[in-house]
Amino acid sequence: MEIEATFVCAYCLQVNSIVIDSSGGRGQQYIEDCQVCCRPNKLTVTIDEKLTDAEVHAEIA
Repeated sequence: MEIEATFVCAYCLQVNSIVIDSSGGRGQQYIEDCQVCCRPNKLTVTIDEKLTDAEVHAEIA
């Protein structure tokens, strides 16, 4: 199942839209480039128990 979410770039503070694949587990970490400034963000993703919503935190990679 795919979940749409957003994160704020740790560098330029712009909002980025992403799609998260919940089959990767309820807790995920990966690198995603900002769609505006192209810098890498380390994303920490937490998916709720119903697999319908996700919380995303970005930090400098």
